[in-house]
Amino acid sequence: MSIQQYAIIESTLREGEQFVNAFFTTEQKIEIARLLDEFGVEYLELTSPCASPQSEADIRAIVKLNLRAKVLTHTRCTLEDAKRAVDTGVDGVDVVIGTSSYLRQFSHGKSVDEIIEMAQEVVAYLKAQNVEVRFSTEDTFRSEPEDLFRVYEAVDKLGVNRVGIADTVGVATPLQVYELVRGLRARVSCDIEFHGHNDSGCAIANAYMALEAGATHVDTSVLGIGERNGITPLGGLIARLYAVDPALVAKYKLDLLPQIDRLVADLVGVDIPFNNYITGFAAFTHKAGIHAKAILNNPSTYEILRPEDFGLTRYIHIAHRLTGWNAVRHRAEQLGLRLDEATIKQITAHIKALADRRALTLEDVDTLLHHWAQNGSYEPAITVDNGRDHE
Repeated sequence: MSIQQYAIIESTLREGEQFVNAFFTTEQKIEIARLLDEFGVEYLELTSPCASPQSEADIRAIVKLNLRAKVLTHTRCTLEDAKRAVDTGVDGVDVVIGTSSYLRQFSHGKSVDEIIEMAQEVVAYLKAQNVEVRFSTEDTFRSEPEDLFRVYEAVDKLGVNRVGIADTVGVATPLQVYELVRGLRARVSCDIEFHGHNDSGCAIANAYMALEAGATHVDTSVLGIGERNGITPLGGLIARLYAVDPALVAKYKLDLLPQIDRLVADLVGVDIPFNNYITGFAAFTHKAGIHAKAILNNPSTYEILRPEDFGLTRYIHIAHRLTGWNAVRHRAEQLGLRLDEATIKQITAHIKALADRRALTLEDVDTLLHHWAQNGSYEPAITVDNGRDHE
């Protein structure tokens, strides 16, 4: 099944608030919400109003922004929680209850029949309030399939907008996700949402396979922040979908992604990982000579993502022993220097020899190129003699 229509439920202001370093003020939440809305996510999910008085006040403040994105909040499967959620003015309520034997025994202690009875009361109330309703099981992939399908089919008959599948502990494999979503797709008529944690590194792959199998909504957070190792990162999901077909993410303002990642990274006091999807500092850096040559001729040889589409540029690293003469020639052209091929190859050999002895910078290479262009010789300050550098 190919991916059709889907929506992102951006949960930085709910799941992301559970990250160990996240202590968002109301003003910071508003800044994040506005930027994500400008990016184009379809939903913003906020912490339950039952969590604290400030959580409730924050929901009300964001509802008043009148964003294009629908505002959701996340609650337990109780009538009291549902009433407090509706009172904040949100567009939808995401109801959740655990269905695995672990959670049924050690958390709420309810049987599957009791869960369905609770769902009937809460869903009936929410539908009467004219808000979107999602009903999700928690710890889905450690629940018995027959229990899951009983619950999902029951709430589907009640008229929920979506049912949710949650890989709460990050235990699921992509194949397990695909098979469960496909099985559920054959049993319910409502939309299907996937929420995947990244404890074993499969969150992006699992989210993608959920969409392939017929899911319609995916939960994300900026940089994947959340409980423990977090959930599917917004940028990672965008990268995965873009790699399949850029048209799948054309509805989003992709060039805002670097700003979004930087904002949240700063607010929670972490660095953007060097290998982060799209926005890591090495994401579009090319070093090996054979790579650089091909990239200069046609970037798609070694790039599945176009940095320009994300407001970024590629960087060809040349100050090292792996550099190639095509990359050095390209740098000379960038500097407006006219050097013939033979000279460029000589300079490249010299850069390699230098790099075998010590670390080089781009400034070192530029100095060498300029000096050679002006004097037809190497810069004395950065030569190699008998295996030792002269300073």
